[in-house]
Amino acid sequence: MTTAHRRFKDSLYEQFARVGKAVAAPKRVELLDLLGQGSRAVEALAGLAAISVPNASQHLQVLRAARLVEARKRGLYVEYSLADDEVGHFVVTLRGLAAARLAEVEQITRAHFDGRGGPDAVAGDELIGRVRRGEVTVLDVQPAEEYRAGHFPRAVSIPIDELKARLKELPKDREVVAYRRGPYCVMAVEAVELLRQKGFTARRMELGVPNWRARGWRVATVRRGAGA
Repeated sequence: MTTAHRRFKDSLYEQFARVGKAVAAPKRVELLDLLGQGSRAVEALAGLAAISVPNASQHLQVLRAARLVEARKRGLYVEYSLADDEVGHFVVTLRGLAAARLAEVEQITRAHFDGRGGPDAVAGDELIGRVRRGEVTVLDVQPAEEYRAGHFPRAVSIPIDELKARLKELPKDREVVAYRRGPYCVMAVEAVELLRQKGFTARRMELGVPNWRARGWRVATVRRGAGA
């Protein structure tokens, strides 16, 4: 191998490693996962990730340096978003690879979800057919801003903190399939628990909007300023 060829290979793999270094911190992976739902201000991301605003800002700067996220000014706030859909696909693939290769992922997930609606989650392919046939009510329990940024077509939007007060909006004669942020979302499980307590037939969907996008399925959005 010539010296020039070796320099080329070393330089190339150094750039590949920039992405690996950028996602080497658990909180940075979580921030990317959160941004897969839609763009957010630093303050909102810090709250959702349970870290300080300065800490969130530092993590986001690392992700931005690796060209994984973009930032833009909106009024008094800086809002971040994924650089493009490929980054979202990368995060979904990273989660899937970890789940396939690391037994600890399944152990941690089972320990948390067993007995709470986790084992009977609805697969995405099954859900599509049932939604198209009008056999289930798809319930989106994301906050309104996440719903507007991306949701499953025909999904009913009732944020989790409003669900108890708005149960009358859901028909009891059809099964309800609830979702929020994907296979590890606690809020979707809580929604299923509440619905079952109130006499609904309910299950959790194992996929979230990022998974939906990664599979090339249509995601509905609502323009800023429009109602949910």
